[in-house]
Amino acid sequence: MTNKEKPVFGTTEWAASNVNYLKGCSNDCKYCFSKEMAIRFKRKTPENWKEEEINWEAYNKNVKQREGYIMFPSTHDITPQHLDLAIDFLKRLLGNGNKVLIVSKPSFECIKRICDSFADYKDQILFRFTIGSTNNKTLKFWEPNAPDYNERKKALVYAFEAGYQTSISCEPMLDDKIDKVIEDLSQYVTDAIWLGKMNFAIRRLRTNGHLDAENQAAAEQLLEWQNDAAIKQLYNKYKDNPQIKWKESIKKVVGLEVSTIKGEDK
Repeated sequence: MTNKEKPVFGTTEWAASNVNYLKGCSNDCKYCFSKEMAIRFKRKTPENWKEEEINWEAYNKNVKQREGYIMFPSTHDITPQHLDLAIDFLKRLLGNGNKVLIVSKPSFECIKRICDSFADYKDQILFRFTIGSTNNKTLKFWEPNAPDYNERKKALVYAFEAGYQTSISCEPMLDDKIDKVIEDLSQYVTDAIWLGKMNFAIRRLRTNGHLDAENQAAAEQLLEWQNDAAIKQLYNKYKDNPQIKWKESIKKVVGLEVSTIKGEDK
């Protein structure tokens, strides 16, 4: 298999490229891959990851029109603290003709402002909101500073009713009740609901400074909920639902082909 034929995973399943301008993320999700990478390469520490620093060089870069969707952001979130910067950054991205996949654990304040600001660019925007559970206690445990379920749903409904393309990422699924997310939110989704497992849970908890007894037990429980038999059962339940898409972590379990083309599934 050549380099060009390697299976894609993570953000490359959705977008051919991505852009970011913050170092760190105030959500401080325990399982965060971006936090793990920043710590491994000594760009951040477990303690200061939640402090969002502006990378002005990345922020000021003129991103000319690219093929396919650009994922924004992929290593941080769009938070109220830097919302003005996000609006300005999106103006330049969209103004250059780019199609943007906006990925967020959505703050209603941020999504409302984006929707109200870019009505003329609706055909260039696809929202993807990360919602791994309907249970606020579960969300708070894994994603300590991110918005609760009701706020995320409110943001999704607002974007949907404003006429934008909408989708959901349930990666990672944070409990064994992902059916509730699908049942409650599918009517507000124009594109797809993506399901995926938690990847490298124990390793990331350890690197990110969260591998105490409570978190390890929760991760082990989640891994048990997402064993191969359970994943195959989930797949069989939804395999004929055209609204459901499967991340690479599930495709490998159920025998689906994993794409080798970046952003092919978006």
